Amino acid sequence: MRSHLLNDMTAERYRRSVTEGVERVANRLATTRRPFTGVTPDQLAPVVSAIDLDRPLGDASAALDELEDVYLRDAVYFHSPRYLAHLNCPVVIPAVLGEAVLSAVNSSLDTWDQSAGGTLIERRLIDWTAQRIGLGPAADGVFTSGGTQSNLQALLLARQEAKTTDLAKLRIFSSECSHFSVQKSATLLGLGPEAVVSIPVDRDKRMQTVALAAELERCRAEGLVPMAVVATAGTTDFGSIDPLPEIAELAGLYETWMHVDAAYGCGLLVSPARRHLLDGIEHADSVTVDYHKSFFQPVSSSAVLVRDAATLRHATYHADYLNPRPAVDVGAPPASGGLRGRIPNQVDKSLQTTRRFDALKLWMTLRVMGADGVGQLFDEVCDLAAAGWELLAADPRYDVVVQPQLSTLVYRYIPRSVTDPALIDRANLHARKALFASGEAVVAGTKVDGRQYLKFTLLNPETTTEDIAAVLDLIAGHAEQFLGENLVHAS
Repeated sequence: MRSHLLNDMTAERYRRSVTEGVERVANRLATTRRPFTGVTPDQLAPVVSAIDLDRPLGDASAALDELEDVYLRDAVYFHSPRYLAHLNCPVVIPAVLGEAVLSAVNSSLDTWDQSAGGTLIERRLIDWTAQRIGLGPAADGVFTSGGTQSNLQALLLARQEAKTTDLAKLRIFSSECSHFSVQKSATLLGLGPEAVVSIPVDRDKRMQTVALAAELERCRAEGLVPMAVVATAGTTDFGSIDPLPEIAELAGLYETWMHVDAAYGCGLLVSPARRHLLDGIEHADSVTVDYHKSFFQPVSSSAVLVRDAATLRHATYHADYLNPRPAVDVGAPPASGGLRGRIPNQVDKSLQTTRRFDALKLWMTLRVMGADGVGQLFDEVCDLAAAGWELLAADPRYDVVVQPQLSTLVYRYIPRSVTDPALIDRANLHARKALFASGEAVVAGTKVDGRQYLKFTLLNPETTTEDIAAVLDLIAGHAEQFLGENLVHAS
């Protein structure tokens, strides 16, 4: 069985296996025209359950043949121009190369003696991102598994920096369109659901700063402590960006930690045309970025950045076997980049211990494509959303909610002959499900003011306005068929 381990004796076996695996996936990507086959859980579950995991196939080719039946054939392919659903992106080739390298070497980014150069690469990328944000020379951060973990860590730091130890008095302010991880984080941090104060949004789905100011003042008048204001730079449903400069001014006035959830909007950091939409983010105390959204990276690739590196001490715990309390390291590289001659253990900054070298994917992307290359891709999908909004606004079959700042479109099929909102809700929900079952396209759904809407999340530069128009026709067809059947049945 040792022959299956990756070592110097099996390099050729590894080369053959990886080559075959990559060729299988490449062929599937080249020949798959639809984002999904339409397979149902009831159809696929018995196939997976029938696999006897205690009887190995003993051969990579045979395992790949089997994988075709249980996964590759029926996977949801984000690279398809008609995958228009969630915040999932097709990935750039340099990042895939980085993924192959990091998985084979299998560095763990918790300590220097498990990663060496990997530590320095991650730190360099954190510095680069912090510079793009404008956080200043004392900034720092660490890669995370995703936006939810980044938001949790940021709010943990805010809680520890708050001017009270009475958790019952702490309050977090975020817009009614903010990510659900804000509420989840409050619960995990022991604050309770009442700790999150929801601030109403304007017609463009941006936080109303007048309402925020009123809530901050009310909080202080009641003897409560404003722990953090969470501004969103790219809401999940609408791609809306809260007014960051005004929020920063209020956070400063009330001595409140300002966190910017830019998990989606972080692509603007490299945008040649739209960077100004993030003006004000430089005032944040912490920022969430998800490279696996708008930097076109494979999952997972995220980070949390902080203005003051010292605040990361709240995530630091020591273990004698792993990262004993600071001591001068004889073998450490010369002091540079903030290392100060000590062992650069990234676990001192992270909520995780064992952690993948996900930074390598972004490193390879920047070294091959450059920041402008990534930014141009993000600008393309934002331009596509603007064109899609014009299509929807001109189409009498649809109601579109807001003009996009980023690359999402929320809309609703509205037939002229039907006035019952509940029936229209059902028609939209049916159209989404029927479209998914057909495999011809994948769109998302959400609710606006209690009504069922549909959503395009455009993160594929290969998608065209023709694709959008074709999907709109498919949705209308499914909805019309549903309404026709139900109206005939009702009569």
